[in-house]
Amino acid sequence: MNYELTASERAEAKPLLIVLSGPSGVGKDALLKRMKELGHSFHYVVTATTRPERTGEKDGVDYHFLSQEEFQKMLHEGRLLEWAKVYDNYYGVPKDEIAQGLSKGKGVIAKVDVQGAATIKEILPQAVFIFLLPPSMDELERRLKQRHSEPYEGVALRLEKAKEEIERLPLFDYVITSHQDRIDDVISQIEAIVAAEKCRVKPRVVQL
Repeated sequence: MNYELTASERAEAKPLLIVLSGPSGVGKDALLKRMKELGHSFHYVVTATTRPERTGEKDGVDYHFLSQEEFQKMLHEGRLLEWAKVYDNYYGVPKDEIAQGLSKGKGVIAKVDVQGAATIKEILPQAVFIFLLPPSMDELERRLKQRHSEPYEGVALRLEKAKEEIERLPLFDYVITSHQDRIDDVISQIEAIVAAEKCRVKPRVVQL
């Protein structure tokens, strides 16, 4: 019996859109920073936000820091794939960021909150959805306090939100435990996911 697939049955793997999510403080930013340092050839989507710039962050690199008016303008012009209000600030994924990466044939990584991931899954179910899980809630609390960017009430709010977000785990395709001292191991797991996805008989095709 001949199992060889025709060209139409086995199209060449297209660039992947990876949606990376997880609770606040789980280490999404640190992970992406390390991936860039190691030279992983992805297009990293820069999220638009109205939240204040933190120490060490750069506009256009870490986030597109916008005023409320600028964000609303992007929203009304239909330039955001998804957006949400999180902890009194707005966050959104610019469509052109994703389109640029895909047009170059590069895999695209978009970092969003869990609410944003749910929205993107409705719009682009062909994306690969990865959830970063904290080793424990105690560890997540320690990381949030270590940031020194939130009052005690803010930390408590984020921990409650994290519990709700973890309950939405079935929304995702993959889950990786995010150990702060083993970031390279987390990256290796992402590499394994990408390798497996590229071996699919029916490749994912993302169309904006």
